[in-house]
Amino acid sequence: MKLRIMDLPRDYSENDLAKLFKQFGNIRDCTLVMDKESGKSKGFGFIEMAVDHEGEEAIQALNGTKIGKSKIRVKAAD
Repeated sequence: MKLRIMDLPRDYSENDLAKLFKQFGNIRDCTLVMDKESGKSKGFGFIEMAVDHEGEEAIQALNGTKIGKSKIRVKAAD
């Protein structure tokens, strides 16, 4: 199951993102979208969970969670 994570803090790293989701199961892929010019995060990324129900658990647990000053949004990616 592929998830879209939005409103991440700009100083969040791909490792931080993977660590946040690993507590819900195995991750197939983790991608933090970066600005080509500045090299900094654009504030969103994607996680692909190995099993659908683990992705659903992650959505339930993390959607609306506050990380630093940001309240993240987690939903299934289209």
